This record gives sequence, C-alpha cells and structure tokens, in this order.
Amino acid sequence: MTQIFDQTGNEIPVTLIEAGPCSVTQIKTKDKDGYESVQIGFIKKIKRIKKTEKGKEFKFLKEFLGSGEYKIGDEINVSVFQEGDQVKVAGISKGKGFAGAVKKEGVHGKNKTHGTKHEERTTGSTGASQPSRVVRGIKMAGRFGYERATIENVKIAKIDKENNIIAVRGAVPGAKGTLLEIYENPSL
Repeated sequence: MTQIFDQTGNEIPVTLIEAGPCSVTQIKTKDKDGYESVQIGFIKKIKRIKKTEKGKEFKFLKEFLGSGEYKIGDEINVSVFQEGDQVKVAGISKGKGFAGAVKKEGVHGKNKTHGTKHEERTTGSTGASQPSRVVRGIKMAGRFGYERATIENVKIAKIDKENNIIAVRGAVPGAKGTLLEIYENPSL
C-alpha cells in the first residue's frame, strides 16, 4: 500500500496491483469440454520448461467461465479498465496460523473474578447433553485466515498503462505477491 494525492491535496490510500499483461492460453468449448471457459496465464517462467508443460509457460494459470470473444494468444492488459471504475477484487487472505476462539471467532471469554484462574480466554461449553456431540458450526479454535476473500465496489484511483499497474483505493486481500482477480463489478 501507498498513498497518492488528488488535485485538492487530499491523501488517498491506495494499493498498487501489477495487472498484466496476461495471455489467453486455452479456450474450452461446450462441444469439446462440456462447458465454456477461458484460461489466462500471468508471468512467464524463466527456467527451463519440461515437455509436459509445453504451451503453458506461465507461473499463474487461472480459468474463468464464459468464452467472450478471445482467441488463443490474445493479450489482456490494464487498458480494459478506466480510472474511476468500480471493480471487484478477489484473492486469498493472509494466513494467521492456529488461533484461539477469542481471536478467531470473537468469543469474549470468561470473567476474571470468582476463581477463573487461567480461564479468561477459553471458549466454555461447546454443546448440550443432547445430541451428545459437538454440532456443526460451533465457534472453536482452529486455523485462521488463508481463505478466499472478495472486496466489492473498489474504485480505481489511477492507471499506469506503460507498466501495467492499477492503483485501487483502500486495501485488498492477501500479502505482498498474492495473486488477485479483478472483475468488472456486475452489480453496478
């Protein structure tokens, strides 16, 4: 993340995203594959390529439903977007490892008084005597983060067409280097 300033001098927090150029690597059709989709590749590999990877010389491959009017080898870059557009950004959020129920689920824990020694951050009861098991969906400790997250109505603040960089307002899911998907917002 960084910041830019508008004409009146107001600070705008932005996230810089390298968005392409992406290449269309494969097109699946209803006749041959049973559904329609377009496979897009991003960042060419520099190392030697195995025979089994011929034709897929990209670090990231992602498949999107719908065919559109693309052909194999077409290039998709930031010229698809305009400054001021509202988009949807999806990606994998930061992983936080194993977390307790207070951090992960927002459980408030127990009181610090009346003999609750070392019990302030525990979950408490996890179920009733009937059905004699823990029912699905109970808030408990476990792996936190590293889930697919989508942020809608993100406004594009600036576009650098020469370097294929998009500056979007605010934060996006994931750590540095995370692969993101940017969609035109269909709800608008």
